[in-house]
Amino acid sequence: MALISFGIYLAFVFLLALLANRVGKSKPFVSEYFLGSKSIGLWAFALTYAATAASGGSFMGFPSLIYTHGWVLAWWIAGYMVVPMIALGLLAKRLNQVGRIAGAITIPEMLRHRFNSQMVGNLATFLVVFFMFFFLMAQFKAGAEIMATLLEGVPVYQKLVVGVESATAGLPWIGNARADYLLCLIVFAISVIVYTTFGGFRAVVWTDVMQGIVMGIGVVVMLVLVISQVGGLGNATRQLDEMTPPKFVSVTIASEAPVEKDLRLPRGEWLLVKGGYEVIRLGSAATIPAKSEVSAPVDALLITTPAERDRVKRRIDADLKITASMASEPKGYAYGEDKKGVYVHAPGPHRINPAGFLGVMLALSFFAFWNFSGAGQPSYMVRQMAFRDTPTLRRSMVMVAFYFSLIYFPLVIIFTCARILLPGMEIYPDRVMPEMANVLTQNAGVPWLAGLLVAAPFAAVMSSVDSFLLLVSSGVVRDIYQESINPKASEKQIKRLTYIVTVSVGVLGVFAVLHPPEFLQDLIVFASAGLGACFLMPMIFALYWPRTTPAAMAAGMGSGGLVILILYLIGYLQTREFQEYRLFDLHPFIWSVIVSTLCLYFVSRSTPAISITLRERFFGKEQK
Repeated sequence: MALISFGIYLAFVFLLALLANRVGKSKPFVSEYFLGSKSIGLWAFALTYAATAASGGSFMGFPSLIYTHGWVLAWWIAGYMVVPMIALGLLAKRLNQVGRIAGAITIPEMLRHRFNSQMVGNLATFLVVFFMFFFLMAQFKAGAEIMATLLEGVPVYQKLVVGVESATAGLPWIGNARADYLLCLIVFAISVIVYTTFGGFRAVVWTDVMQGIVMGIGVVVMLVLVISQVGGLGNATRQLDEMTPPKFVSVTIASEAPVEKDLRLPRGEWLLVKGGYEVIRLGSAATIPAKSEVSAPVDALLITTPAERDRVKRRIDADLKITASMASEPKGYAYGEDKKGVYVHAPGPHRINPAGFLGVMLALSFFAFWNFSGAGQPSYMVRQMAFRDTPTLRRSMVMVAFYFSLIYFPLVIIFTCARILLPGMEIYPDRVMPEMANVLTQNAGVPWLAGLLVAAPFAAVMSSVDSFLLLVSSGVVRDIYQESINPKASEKQIKRLTYIVTVSVGVLGVFAVLHPPEFLQDLIVFASAGLGACFLMPMIFALYWPRTTPAAMAAGMGSGGLVILILYLIGYLQTREFQEYRLFDLHPFIWSVIVSTLCLYFVSRSTPAISITLRERFFGKEQK
């Protein structure tokens, strides 16, 4: 039933793409395909902006962090409630004006005309494509994990997974990916690439409106279900206050007698440790070979909270003749090991950071990060170039702020409570959202509703992937091919190349994300930081300071992105994980903004100003 309701939702998405394609046929391809002819009204603008911002990171990556680190995520995300006020209030009106003066379709094209510089436009295009690709990777991972959760247990799907595993065995890079994840990744990528390529910007906006509504309803329904099933928020908080973080261990799986044929236990299987007191959850599939009694060592999760351990024991089949034995010493969290209350108090538990997940300075820097990196996102700026008029902008700011409050704070409640209803999800945290949807609806006796609840995160993912695909393809086609290679390209050539680029970028995204980081939110934060670092201060200078020069723009964009890359590289070298280095416990975005601002100001002062004619075109004759 859940699969049927989810299928109906997908069919409606493709129907909207078909209608959008028909509406856009009578209009110029480039302006219509990439900006919807710059005629987006109030509801469409507000919901397409909100749906693009509320990406797979919001509905997959963010819940995984809440589940892993607890209530402190309310502090981490608090700044997002005022993102619309700052991001739209800071740039939107002026950006829309300058975009119309320049006759621009994309942000790099607008910068190229603003400074009459191919160098500035090409650098902006490169930075957009580079960092946006990490956004695409995160969304592809989210979409694949959602589909894998939804299809789990479907016989036809399981047969296809076995076939994919056999077909890809031994292939470099591809063969090492999980077969279920690979299959769902391919299906998701084909779906979103087809409807984005077919419908363009108008299809993206129309589906964003629908997906924004689905996301809002989905969160409200999940909030009601979870509070009722945990016995109220007070009861849930008391249970969370008794929890301690799990430990990680290597185990071997043993049968009471040799098995006749290979016995495969899937990832996520719960087992008793020999002796019957401890319980573990497999972090990867385990196989006991034929004619043998014991498997090779595999990773597992050891539950440490007594009440949680007792609940899990009741789920394990008492007649199961298989047990686990410790093959290594359990390893706890660097912060929070055997410590009660870490899920309801700051800084929250952390597996590798002895200082915990979120200190005071880092929390303050994240408040600034979400607001100001959001203002510097080209994917949001494109929408700011497409709204109809100023009243549309003003009303949208209030609507989107209200919408974000309706979504993000309830998500914190839902997924801290998820620790009670859904233990052991640390083995694949990015799947906690669809798993939670299944558990809540099964407990409520309405399993068909799971398909619609899973449609909420899927809607978030699709509404972001389509936007990011359009942004990358517009950068390649409009800003590189049409501006620098073939300025006289016909509309037919542009159309064909756009379709080719959109499909090619999607395919590259699939290959790149076959082995993603453990938390997809890490990709989201990195891409947000990189784009914000490259474009926030340069756009402010370009829109509001006539004295800004092309050399300063290049220095500002390049230095901002470079700071992010350097601090992430240092973080990786320190931890061997995709983590940033936090100088003085501040997020790298803060340092990038400081460096970018200094470069913009001093390079502008030390290089020749642009022509008076160009300044008057964008700032009026009164400006000097």
